[in-house]
Amino acid sequence: MTEVLVPESESPKAHSGGLAKVGLKPGAVVYVGVGRDAPVSMSVIDYSENELEEAEATEVGEAIPFLDGPTITWIDVIGVHDSQVVEQLGTHLNIHPLVLEDIVNTHQRPKVEDLQNYVFVALKMLYHDGATLVSEQISVLWGPSWVVTFQEVPGDVLELVRKRLKKTVPRIRFMHSDYLAYAIIDAIVDHYFIVLERIGNEIEELDDRVSDDPTHECLVEIRNMKRQLLTLRKAIWPLREAVSSLSRADNKLIHEETEPYLRDLYEHVIQVIDTVETYRDTVSGLVDLYHTSVSNRMNEIMKVLTIFSTIFIPLGFVAGVYGMNFDTGASPYNLPELGLRFGYIGFWVLVGCVVLGLLYFFRRKQWL
Repeated sequence: MTEVLVPESESPKAHSGGLAKVGLKPGAVVYVGVGRDAPVSMSVIDYSENELEEAEATEVGEAIPFLDGPTITWIDVIGVHDSQVVEQLGTHLNIHPLVLEDIVNTHQRPKVEDLQNYVFVALKMLYHDGATLVSEQISVLWGPSWVVTFQEVPGDVLELVRKRLKKTVPRIRFMHSDYLAYAIIDAIVDHYFIVLERIGNEIEELDDRVSDDPTHECLVEIRNMKRQLLTLRKAIWPLREAVSSLSRADNKLIHEETEPYLRDLYEHVIQVIDTVETYRDTVSGLVDLYHTSVSNRMNEIMKVLTIFSTIFIPLGFVAGVYGMNFDTGASPYNLPELGLRFGYIGFWVLVGCVVLGLLYFFRRKQWL
């Protein structure tokens, strides 16, 4: 069973940036999220129609020259806990401080900001790391000839985008930055389907277990499943309105040939939402099924105990009667069976007849 996890780095200590921001002016770039001490890294893909160059950078100064060229540049920043790196890139690209504040806030709700000279999208990237469902914030900024993505930790679902970018020659479809931004967001949304497929398989398996053998562990797994679906719901519901506004935006950065892809992306988001809601209803039904199965098992147990109790009630009565102190010498009516040679055997014959008679009666009533 998978569990939901917000990714952590080598330092497990959580950092509450909300307290650190108290009293600061709006737009203060203060990191909000899990405490991290890993160095920030950047990967750069710079390309034109027929050429592509890749580079790695550890400082903003190494990546900035690519932004000033005539080609399309994608900078992928791994680690937003270093606010200085985010501020340096934001200063060079003339990004509003409020947008930079949203980038370093890893608790940010999925949203879209259309600021004419650039577009900002914040969303959640979900993927399974072994048996763990990882929820990570990713921010996407794009301008006329550049795209910058900000991730919390290494590891993402964008490798297919990188491969497509390298293999597509000539790169006509990637020649505008808005299509590259769309491809990145679309890859993240498409991975929701992979996460949902795995959750769907787990729900089917859990359904069989709850029906056949409802245990307390099943109830714990149902709660974990509801937690996963709640994480998905929080990630995808706000994205619905965000993508919708993006597809309707009147911005020169969104070209006419990209608009159909954005509308298709919106349809994918709607499909994910429908699937999540269906799974939520199914999991809620599993809770009812669990309680029904447990109740049915308890009823079966109580039925068996009741049958045994019913059988022993007349046996207890017969044994009680014959256990009384009788004096057959005083009167022939003082339980004469006590004076018979085979009275003891007769007692057990009577007991056997009572038991068999009751079993036959229960069988006729279909209680057994």
